[in-house]
Amino acid sequence: MEEMEEELKCPVCGSFYREPIILPCSHNICQACARNILVQTPESESPQSRRASGSGVSDYDYLDLDKMSLYSEADSGYGSYGGFASAPTTPCQKSPNGVRVFPPAMPPPATHLSPALAPVPRNSCITCPQCHRSLILDDRGLRGFPKNRVLEGVIDRYQQSKAAALKCQLCEKAPKEATVMCEQCDVFYCDPCRLRCHPPRGPLAKHRLVPPAQGRVSRRLSPRKVSTCTDHELENHSMYCVQCKMPVCYQCLEEGKHSSHEVKALGAMWKLHKNQLSQALNGLSDRAKEAKEFLVQLRNMVQQIQNSVEFEACLVAQCDALIDALNRRKAQLLARVNKEHEHKLKVVRDQISHCTVKLRQTTGLMEYCLEVIKENDPSGFLQISDALIRRVHLTEDQWGKGTLTPRMTTDFDLSLDNSPLLQSIHQLDFVQMKTSSPVPATPILQLEECCTHNNSATLSWKQPPLSTVPAEGYILELDDGNGGQFREVYVGKETMCTVDGLHFNSTYNARIKAFNKTGVSQYSKTLVLQTSEVAWFAFDPGSAHSDIIFSNDNLTVTCSSYDDRVVLGKTGFSKGVHYWELTVDRYDNHPDPAFGVARANVMKDVMLGKDDKAWAMYVDNNRSWFMHNNSHTNRTEGGITKGATIGVLLDLNRKNLTFFINDDQQGPIAFENVEGLFFPAVSLNRNVQVTLHTGLPVPDCYSSRASIA
Repeated sequence: MEEMEEELKCPVCGSFYREPIILPCSHNICQACARNILVQTPESESPQSRRASGSGVSDYDYLDLDKMSLYSEADSGYGSYGGFASAPTTPCQKSPNGVRVFPPAMPPPATHLSPALAPVPRNSCITCPQCHRSLILDDRGLRGFPKNRVLEGVIDRYQQSKAAALKCQLCEKAPKEATVMCEQCDVFYCDPCRLRCHPPRGPLAKHRLVPPAQGRVSRRLSPRKVSTCTDHELENHSMYCVQCKMPVCYQCLEEGKHSSHEVKALGAMWKLHKNQLSQALNGLSDRAKEAKEFLVQLRNMVQQIQNSVEFEACLVAQCDALIDALNRRKAQLLARVNKEHEHKLKVVRDQISHCTVKLRQTTGLMEYCLEVIKENDPSGFLQISDALIRRVHLTEDQWGKGTLTPRMTTDFDLSLDNSPLLQSIHQLDFVQMKTSSPVPATPILQLEECCTHNNSATLSWKQPPLSTVPAEGYILELDDGNGGQFREVYVGKETMCTVDGLHFNSTYNARIKAFNKTGVSQYSKTLVLQTSEVAWFAFDPGSAHSDIIFSNDNLTVTCSSYDDRVVLGKTGFSKGVHYWELTVDRYDNHPDPAFGVARANVMKDVMLGKDDKAWAMYVDNNRSWFMHNNSHTNRTEGGITKGATIGVLLDLNRKNLTFFINDDQQGPIAFENVEGLFFPAVSLNRNVQVTLHTGLPVPDCYSSRASIA
C-alpha cells in the first residue's frame, strides 16, 4: 500500500490528486496544477510550428537553462517545464517528489470564477510533467479533459483505510471499536470489555484511561514502562523463577506452571543480575581495550607498509635494468585494467539505478491497477481502462527489451601473454622470503577397486606411500561421457565415491586431485570408464504404491487391490536404446494391465497413462490401446493371456517408444519425440501377476529396420 501511494500523488504538487483530469497521454494531473503549468503561446509559435520550422526555443531548451539533468540518479526520473514563453532567467521550482515545474511567464488574470471554471487564455499549451508531450488546448480549455472519478474513489478509500478506527483487543469474536486505552495496561478497550476486565475500583482505579487516538500516539512515542506477564496480560511481573530463569506474576505462582518452582524477589534478582552483568562487562571492557590497542598496532603496520617503498623501488630498478619496455607496458596494462574496471562498475551501477526506478514505478502501477479493478462504476472504469491497459502493456514491453539482462559481465577479457618472458620471470624468486608448506602429492587411483555397474561408477584412490604432506580433501572430476569438459562430482575427505545417474553404453574419463590450505595438487592419471551396454534392474519397492506385492527378488509383482496400482523400475534412462520384457504369470477375469515408461513423479493410484507423466500401452485379452495424458489412440487387435510376453523398447537416440506382444510389434510406433529421464513402469490389479526380464538385446526386427533407416 505504501508503494501504491506514489501512484496516487500528483507529479506537480506531490500531494494526493485533487479533482484529477486525464491527459491524452493517459497520465493524470490535478486540475489546479494543470492550470498552474499552462503556458500561453503566440498563434504563430505553437509547439507544432516550432518543431516543423526548426527555429525558436524548443520544448527541451529549458533543460540547458536549468543546468541539471532531468534523469540524474538523485532525481525522480521525470521532468516538467512550463513551455515556450518563459524568459531564460525564469527560475525553476521543484515539486515535493522531485519534478521540476517552470512557472508561466505571466500570472493568470484575476477572476471571480473558481480555478476550475476560470477561462483559459487563447492558444494555451500544456506539457505533461511525466512524458513531456505538449498540446494546444482548444476553446473548451481544461474542461475538454475528462475527470478521473475512479482515481478519486481510490484515493478516498486509501485515506479511509489509513484512518481506520482502532479495535478493542479483548473482544473474543468480532472486535468492536475501542473507546479508551489504559496507559498502564497498554490495552485498547471497548465499553463492555472495560467494565468486565478493567473495573474502576481496586488496584486498577489508579490507572489512567485516555482516548484511543491519544493512546496510539503515546504508544508510538514512548515504550512501555512496566512489562506484563505473557500468560496473564493484566498482571505485572512480581517475582523471578530461578528454575525457568524468567520473571513471573503472582497468578503464575498460584495456578500456573511455576507453582512448584523456586522463586526470588524481582528486585533482588534484578540487582544481582545487574551486578553479574557489570562484572562480565568489566572483563569484556578489558578485551575491548586490548583490541583497540591491537588495532592501533595494525594501523601502524599498515602505515609502515604503505610508506615503505624500498621493495617497490628495488623491483622497479631491476625491471628497468632488464628491460625498460616492460615497465612501460606494465603501466599501459594497468591503465587498461583500471579503465575496464571503472567502465564495468559504471554500467552495472547505472543499470541498478535504472532498474530500481522501473521496479518502483511498476510496483506502484500494479497496486493502482488492482485498486481500479475493484471499482464498481462501469462508466468510470471504462473511462480509464483503455489507457491503463495501454500503460500496462507499455510497461511490460519496456521490461522485455533486455531490461532484466545484465549489460555487463563480470569476466575481464584481459589475458596477459607472458610466455616469452616466463623463463626470466621464474628466476625472480620471492618464495625464499616465505615459509609456506607445500601442496599435497598427487593421489593415485586404485584400479583394482574401480568398477562400473549399470549406469553407475565406483572409484577409489589413495595418497602415495611416501607422501609426507597431508591432504585435507579430494576433488573428483568426470567428463560428460561425450569427451566434453570435466565437472566436479565429489569434494570431500573420503577416498572412495560412487557416481550414479550416468548414461548407459557411454565412455567417461575420471581424474582426482588433492588439496590443503596451501593449494591443490596435480591431477592424477585419467581413468577411462565404460558403462553397461544394457541395463539390469528390478522393480523399486521404495517408489511403488503400498498395494503392490513384491517377490522373486523384486522381479515379480502383483497387487492386493482391485484398482490399478503403479510400480516403477529402479533404473532411469535418458540416453541410448533399452529393451525389457514382462511375462504374464497370472491373468484372471480379463483385466487391463498397462506397460510402458513414466517419470519419477507419476500418479501411483490410477492406470498408467492417465496423467501426463506416463506413456503406456494397456491391453486386454482381445486388443490394445496406447495412452498418454488420458488420451487413447491406435486401437490394435491382439491381446494377452497367461504366459504372454510384453516387450517394451525405449529408443532415446530416435526418441520413440515401441511395444511388442509375443515377439511381434503391437501396432505402429507408439510415441515419438520422447526425451528426458524415464523409468520402466507397470500398472496392474490383483488379477494380474508379471515377472520382469532385463539385460535383453534389441529385437532383430527392430535392429534390421533401424539399420535400413
